[in-house]
Amino acid sequence: MTKTENNPLVPEWKDRSSTWFKALQADICTRFEALEEAAGPPLYKGPAVRFEMTEWSRGDSKEDLGGGRMGLMRGRVFEKVGVHFSMVHGTFSEAFAAQIPGADKSDGRFWASGVSLIAHPRNPRVPAAHMNTRMLVTSEVWFGGGGDLNPLLGYQRNQDYPDTVDFHAAMKAACDTHDGVDYPHLKDYCDTYFHLPHRNEPRGTGGIFYDRFNSGDWEEDFAFTQEVGRQFAGIYPALVGRRMNEPWSAAEREQQLIQRGRYVEYNLLYDRGTTFGLKTGGNVESILSSMPPVVKWP
Repeated sequence: MTKTENNPLVPEWKDRSSTWFKALQADICTRFEALEEAAGPPLYKGPAVRFEMTEWSRGDSKEDLGGGRMGLMRGRVFEKVGVHFSMVHGTFSEAFAAQIPGADKSDGRFWASGVSLIAHPRNPRVPAAHMNTRMLVTSEVWFGGGGDLNPLLGYQRNQDYPDTVDFHAAMKAACDTHDGVDYPHLKDYCDTYFHLPHRNEPRGTGGIFYDRFNSGDWEEDFAFTQEVGRQFAGIYPALVGRRMNEPWSAAEREQQLIQRGRYVEYNLLYDRGTTFGLKTGGNVESILSSMPPVVKWP
């Protein structure tokens, strides 16, 4: 991994990456609001809504530990969608620092910035989705993130379903633009990571996932992470637009609510991003906004 000690480029890297993540948040929110605006009767009722943006900060009035901008929308197309930006810094607890590369040599100090997203559409035929991209600095620096698709109906939950095929094609396109990025490896890592061991089943139909990613070339790694964000911002709204005007049945709504329960189970039991946010004093409302608004365990 690239070392940060005495590296004069680190402040520039922090500024460029956080600026990009904030711009990605704005871009995706604009695309989602356009879908919300395009929806209407008979499937969708009521006025179109916009994202509610909430600034938050860590620390008290005496100490600036960073913060972020939480974007949340509860509308016609998206029953609940969160698109959040954060830029935080501080010191890990001793126990948590032992799990983070380079934290032992930075005296537990860290800096992190990123954008995270979870979308829960109202229409059961529209797949849910998750995406995040981030940069983390201790005495080392690396990127992480990815995107994965979560169809909610049984007939959609296979690798041959068109939405999944197209989503994977977009994630592969992000990987193919950069030498040294191994799409099959990141796809397999996603399948392994987003797996519910207590049920022995996948959370969704996958995508890509990478963590502690550092090729030794920061510019290339940053460019790859940007491409992941761009590809997601292109393909997922297209999939929503493809399915959102398909009528759905009460039985499909029931199946959607039950399958959402798998998402809750995963995020609360296994997701490292949830753990990181909570253990570093992140905004609880933002972290737990990934929870779907309505869910069932029959």
